[in-house]
Amino acid sequence: MKLLVFFCVLSFPTAVFTGSHSFQFLVTYIEGETPFPTLSVLFMLDDIIVGYYDSESNSFIPRGNTTNEDEEVDFINYSIIKYLHPFISGKLTGTFYNKTEGPVVFQILRLCEVLDNDKLGQMITKYAFEGSTTEELCFIDDILTYQGIEKPSTLLMEIYKWRHVNICYPRCTTNLRSYLKKRGTQGKRRVKPRVRLIQKANSDSGGFRVSCLATGFYPRHINLTLFRDGQPVPDHEITGGDLLPNGDGTYQMRKSLEISADKHKYTCSATHLSLDNKLDVTLEFDPGEPFKSVIPSVLIVLALMLAFGTGVLIYKCKRRRAASSKSDYSAASTSEDSYETTSTHKTQQEAPQMSETFLNL
Repeated sequence: MKLLVFFCVLSFPTAVFTGSHSFQFLVTYIEGETPFPTLSVLFMLDDIIVGYYDSESNSFIPRGNTTNEDEEVDFINYSIIKYLHPFISGKLTGTFYNKTEGPVVFQILRLCEVLDNDKLGQMITKYAFEGSTTEELCFIDDILTYQGIEKPSTLLMEIYKWRHVNICYPRCTTNLRSYLKKRGTQGKRRVKPRVRLIQKANSDSGGFRVSCLATGFYPRHINLTLFRDGQPVPDHEITGGDLLPNGDGTYQMRKSLEISADKHKYTCSATHLSLDNKLDVTLEFDPGEPFKSVIPSVLIVLALMLAFGTGVLIYKCKRRRAASSKSDYSAASTSEDSYETTSTHKTQQEAPQMSETFLNL
């Protein structure tokens, strides 16, 4: 679970500028008894995994459609073995990273950019330990900025800058441009987002929730905005907004807003590299609409229940009438039988008398 937390801590949108490309690698170092390799590195061009390394196999494994990767393999293996291991060991010997219980997990995320005009962009480096980002360095236009719990000395900042100018930045951007030449088709993939504006009743608050959902888009960079009566909704009223992956390699994003039963016009606007123009989806809010939408369903159910009840009642009435008719028929049959028996008996009794009468005559 802690490992997942670290991946979340070190995730941030790549390629900040629209139309730019990025190369990044994520280093995970684990010290202690775990089922994971001690050192693993994931290499990515934009959102495409192009390679993987771990200390168990001690080799760089290209991913995806690769051709002529020998130069990158030698260079990356050299960087990992000669630079990362001693660098991480040095980091973990500091007093800030001392830990006595459980496994130690330390991560580095480094990203560099090439803009759409082939100009080199920024480079960002993040360090994380025990679920928190401890240091963040940003290098752009030969300027290095630092954010962290413990601010380094002036001398240490000069060392950081020298390292970025002469080692980190050139190597990262060289790899980025090299991968763009070999994986340019993959990097140009575009999938349009499907945008919906959803309104649902919120039983907890008694109001409603309006959600703007964009899904199925690639690449991951998207601008999703909620408007109320033509004005952007303030950020402090919005919930969500996290970028999440789909199972097919595309992405999704949802932004939601809690509202009361007042009439407003809400619009969800999306801009994306795959769209020529921004995509707007509008919702005309009517507080009675959710209930109106339920009425037809309720009427249908009531009609079915009424029809069913009427059918049952008619069926029972028919059965009762049939039973009653059968009872009357049985009674009548019994009376007729009795009458016939009595008549026959009388006839049999009268027959001798008639014979005697005839004899007497």
